[in-house]
Amino acid sequence: MSAYLPDAARYDAMAYRRCGRSGLKLPAVSLGLWHNFGGIDRLDNARRLVRCAFDQGITHLDLANNYGPPPGSAEETLGALLRDDLRALRDELIISTKAGYTMGPGPYGDWGSRKYLFSSLDQSLRRLGLDYVDIFYHHRPDPHTPLQETMAALDAIVRSGRALYVGLSNYLPEQTRQAAAILRQLGTPCVIHQPRYNMLERKIEQGLLQTLDQEGIGCIVFSPLAQGVLTDRYLGSGIPQDSRAARGAFLRPEQLTPQRMQLVRALNEVAQSRGQSLAQMAVAWVLRQPGVTSVLIGASRESQILEAVAASRSAPLADHELRQIDAVLASAGDLAPKAG
Repeated sequence: MSAYLPDAARYDAMAYRRCGRSGLKLPAVSLGLWHNFGGIDRLDNARRLVRCAFDQGITHLDLANNYGPPPGSAEETLGALLRDDLRALRDELIISTKAGYTMGPGPYGDWGSRKYLFSSLDQSLRRLGLDYVDIFYHHRPDPHTPLQETMAALDAIVRSGRALYVGLSNYLPEQTRQAAAILRQLGTPCVIHQPRYNMLERKIEQGLLQTLDQEGIGCIVFSPLAQGVLTDRYLGSGIPQDSRAARGAFLRPEQLTPQRMQLVRALNEVAQSRGQSLAQMAVAWVLRQPGVTSVLIGASRESQILEAVAASRSAPLADHELRQIDAVLASAGDLAPKAG
């Protein structure tokens, strides 16, 4: 294994955006380790992906305790890369992880109790080989635990030195507002929220983006390509055998209806007219939102990282292009843009 020497020009072209009203900046494109970094995946490919990302100025690597498979193995993979490749670069990285979904058996391996959040983060830190993470998220609201307890645990985690900042994921607007108020009162403001957002899933436009703006919270969106639907992967006839839809884990073949694929082909025509791939236009479309701090991409190949970074540097979508996209989405009825 050759020693890693990062590109000296890595910060020259990447845009860094501030998280709400905090002092934290994130790259316009961040790398998520949800897929392709588990124990079943090749470590040498994970190494190539992380090196490629960092060379492009992608300083933010996003995890959760249950990423793999098996759960926890994505953190172990990044831990190995931090030890072997990135140890001297730790202060140039923003590393995040989360807890909130099922991670272990029994009553203490899920949701949002103080017990679970502390024990989960301690386990994550051991897998990563780190003393702290930069951002620790509560991954989803817990209907069984008082919100005060969950937010107080996040505050205590920051005060203990285990995390520098805290964030929320999958919280609805009013839940976000209530959580932010508690954290602000405790003295550990919420700096970022991580929701799902893409051209086919626009729910956050119906209140969440406005809430984040009012509360001074940044926004990093996941699934900008709708699990690969907003790419050229499924534009041909049939479903590729090595595709995510063929595996059926997070994208099922029955979701790729003729009507849905007709819409995707129409979006692809708009992308081609501006000299981009559909995936690039999807990234540019998400980044058009002034309230979006960063777009979180997944990758199995270095070319996918380079494609997303190029999209972040492309000319903004023109008004007539945005109208074209809205017209295509409006033809599907439920995908039409709605007022915030």
